[in-house]
Amino acid sequence: MGRAYQNRKDSMAKTANAKTKVYSKYGREIYVCAKSGGTDPDGNLALRGLIDRAKKDQVPTHVIEKAIDKAAGAGGEDFSPARYEGFGPGNAMVIVDCLTDNPNRTFGDVRQCFTKTKCKIGTPGSVSHMFDHCAILAFAGDDEEAALETLMMADVDVTDIENEDGKITVFAPNTEYAKAKQALTDAFGELDFDVDEIQFLPQTTTPVEGDDVAMFEKFLDMLNDLDDVQNVYHNADLPAE
Repeated sequence: MGRAYQNRKDSMAKTANAKTKVYSKYGREIYVCAKSGGTDPDGNLALRGLIDRAKKDQVPTHVIEKAIDKAAGAGGEDFSPARYEGFGPGNAMVIVDCLTDNPNRTFGDVRQCFTKTKCKIGTPGSVSHMFDHCAILAFAGDDEEAALETLMMADVDVTDIENEDGKITVFAPNTEYAKAKQALTDAFGELDFDVDEIQFLPQTTTPVEGDDVAMFEKFLDMLNDLDDVQNVYHNADLPAE
């Protein structure tokens, strides 16, 4: 599971290079997270993790605070999540997560990315059953048994745990995110998580070769140029550059 996660992270390293795009994505996600779960990071662990991740990606404090302030107000945009699934170039499975204030526009934009690269958008659930929706928490440490025992004592359903290069990585169902993070911080104090995310990890990978490689890169670039797209998950095994 760890390798699949790292491969996806590597393949997405070129995503959203422009700082303004990164700021916009984080601002929108923080706004929705704070709006739905509360604006206090101490009481909203998902928000706290999101803020920590934004800071690591060098998102300015004023961008974060503005998003939280907007969430605390009565008005503001009405963003809602939207998820699209299908098969990209090379028949690789793709999940596109969006936050949108106009679902019709967003669906049209995402569908165009599929059709312009000769791919087909699918119905909800058409590929997501082939991905694990995981909470991933990674932090410095070497005693995976202590971490596992802590999580089990907290009744966290751990999917997998890895100990490599002085880093412990915990994989759990996405619904266990808050409970897992709380259990680890209660046991080990304030941890500096290297990874603190909820991701879709593919259960299998699909090799993408030949002309499909360039087409897949174009497909990803088109999706990530859309303002409403927050994350793209796929199972493509692309050649190392």
